[in-house]
Amino acid sequence: MGLLLHRVVFCIAAALISATASAQSPNPYPNKAIRWIVPFPAGGPSDVLARAIGHKLSEHWGQQVVIDNRSGAGGNIGSDLAAKAAPDGYTLLMGYVGPLTINPSLYRKMPYDTVKDFAPVTAIASSTLILAAHPATAIKSLKELIARAKTGQSTLSFASAGNGTPAHLAGELVNAMAGIKIQHVPYKGAAPVVTELLGNQVPLGIAALPAVIQHVKAGRLNALGVSSAKRSIFAPDVPTIAESGLPGYEVENWQGLLVPAGTSRDIVNKLHTETVKILQLQDVKDRLYGQGFEIGTSTPEQFAAYLKADILKWAKLVKSSGASID
Repeated sequence: MGLLLHRVVFCIAAALISATASAQSPNPYPNKAIRWIVPFPAGGPSDVLARAIGHKLSEHWGQQVVIDNRSGAGGNIGSDLAAKAAPDGYTLLMGYVGPLTINPSLYRKMPYDTVKDFAPVTAIASSTLILAAHPATAIKSLKELIARAKTGQSTLSFASAGNGTPAHLAGELVNAMAGIKIQHVPYKGAAPVVTELLGNQVPLGIAALPAVIQHVKAGRLNALGVSSAKRSIFAPDVPTIAESGLPGYEVENWQGLLVPAGTSRDIVNKLHTETVKILQLQDVKDRLYGQGFEIGTSTPEQFAAYLKADILKWAKLVKSSGASID
């Protein structure tokens, strides 16, 4: 009996020790490949950012980060895939202004809720838009544009990469704040916008600064203003739209890192710390600056607050502009 009791006690003790060791020393995150969903085609701005950071994550953690491009429905398809993934830290989302804060107002039915279905990790970077005019218009400033539009003597229009895009709504925000009506002309992508603008097929255009700035410097286009709150480091001589007569104006193409809601805070913190550290590396800075990005990180709480505010801002503008997708 004594021997049997001794064996039982020994087995219980061994089991407790084993359980305690397992609880204290789990397999550290990450211990397998990570999928980073980019809700747009390869080669675009979001894809460039994900690959730059993902490569460094792979190096630092010794686990492969696989970029998964899932484009379609204005970014909704890939974003929804991420929203419904297991909240275990092995599915990341490259968040973008369109699918996360504009589309909720553009689409009557959204497959996910930006606030409820995602856990923000950090803002990553942003790029500004630029409002440009063909020299044939003789418009060289935003004030001249507004004055021309208010006379009603000429029909003005602006081109964008498509209905509901940040560029489209940036133009509608100019209309709303200036009390004017410049007609929107949607194109399928930014490239044809620049082509048509250079050919004077459309007098005004709004596009990402990197696609336009070289033509401004060459005198082929007149820059009327950038959409960011501050002047761009890539075009310091171009004033902001806010300082050119529309105080408070701000539109930014931002990107950030998110994971499915329910992901543990420990994993969110680890992703946050590592991503911020990577974005401080000089080679990463050089690569992203070369693509026209301005790096800007945040805490998870700051990013969450920004998302909520951005959703409200776009909801008001979408409603006032009448923009719609479906």
